Amino acid sequence: MKKNFYPDYLIEILFFIMITFELIIVLSLLFPPLIGREIDFTSAYQPRPEWYYLWIFWLLRFFSTDRVFVGGVLIPFTLVAFLICIPWLDKKIGWITTAIIGLLFLLLFIIATLIEILLL
Repeated sequence: MKKNFYPDYLIEILFFIMITFELIIVLSLLFPPLIGREIDFTSAYQPRPEWYYLWIFWLLRFFSTDRVFVGGVLIPFTLVAFLICIPWLDKKIGWITTAIIGLLFLLLFIIATLIEILLL
């Protein structure tokens, strides 16, 4: 017996879509996700950035309030500008030098993030 897409296969597909949707709803109601951090209203508020900003938070410790623009904007912008310019730098200075500089930036990011995690 030959089955046509409409209505035979379409009904099967819609049936399995409905079953999958209901399964997702039941599982989401049985196991709700934990969203965000728990708030303790009795302690003082201490701002903590997300993990991907911890390296900038660590970098700001080395700059006074007069020069916080350098640590919070100029240095991160320079690193992002370098990442954007990698294809052109690769042709100018060679891929080995570009890779070494990129690895140094990656190590700086990882080490600064780990240091800030340990200090928080």
